[in-house]
Amino acid sequence: MGRKRKHSETEAPAPVKKSDESAPERPKRTLLGWKDKSEGEAEKSKALSSSSVFRNKEKVLVTCSRRISFRYRHLMLNMVSLLPHCKKDSKVEAKSSKGATLNELIGLKGSSSCLFFECRKHKDLYLWMVKSPAGPSVKFLVNAVHTMEELKLTGNHLKGSRPLLTFSSNFDKDAHWKLLKEMLTQVFGVPKEHRKSKPYHDHVFVFSIVDDHIWFRNYQISVPHNESDKVAKGGLDKMTLIEVGPRFCLNPIKIFGGSFGGPTLYENPFYVSPNQIRALEKRNKAGKFAKKIKAKTRRKMHELSNPLEPDEFADMWKDDE
Repeated sequence: MGRKRKHSETEAPAPVKKSDESAPERPKRTLLGWKDKSEGEAEKSKALSSSSVFRNKEKVLVTCSRRISFRYRHLMLNMVSLLPHCKKDSKVEAKSSKGATLNELIGLKGSSSCLFFECRKHKDLYLWMVKSPAGPSVKFLVNAVHTMEELKLTGNHLKGSRPLLTFSSNFDKDAHWKLLKEMLTQVFGVPKEHRKSKPYHDHVFVFSIVDDHIWFRNYQISVPHNESDKVAKGGLDKMTLIEVGPRFCLNPIKIFGGSFGGPTLYENPFYVSPNQIRALEKRNKAGKFAKKIKAKTRRKMHELSNPLEPDEFADMWKDDE
């Protein structure tokens, strides 16, 4: 019998793979078909570039206190219609603990700012403009309120369109005005490509400082649409502004470092509360009444000290009984 060969002798030598002749990688399979590697790399690069670009995700919570008057409630609803990136919530009790309640509400709604309309004595309206949760926050006294329904102006613009914000040159003078300008820009500026906004700029929010008060106006940008009067790019001479409303005036009282409180960063030295103004008016009226009473007493004293002489003809026409 012949001798058996060893197992190692029967195995053929394994072919050596060359690095140059390596097989290409199999593309990844998806639900829509085979995905090419170059496409995946392009998508990754797009995602990285989009993540590095800043995206404005500003959301504003708009609410008010209980027992607010109808006029101030209409003003709040006007602001809700002008800001498509805002969220309206139910009324909040205006107590000392309102700051904690509102901060919790802002967190639950996923907002980063808040406009809180606080009404006191059914007469005075205060506006809190707050950046949550770290602050700062500003407290305003709102004067000269005129709502859209009250004014009935001829201006009109698309609901949800993005506004242009314009500020007077006074905002660059002092540090507290610069801070207020930045807060107004963040709160009233509608984020780009917001799902409830329209990609048009057809109205302007105007903020101007007069007598240390911030005056707000809303104007429609009117452009002629006739073929003959068509406005060329940059032709601002044919554009006109038509007021829409509402109108109001903001008197800054205090700027706080935190949300609804914290250290005081600025206090208005010229601010006089409405209660003090009403007390002075009452005092002036009380002074007028006191002058009248003093004049009456002086007249009586004069009549007593200078009595009239008896008239001899007083009983002349009386009939004799």
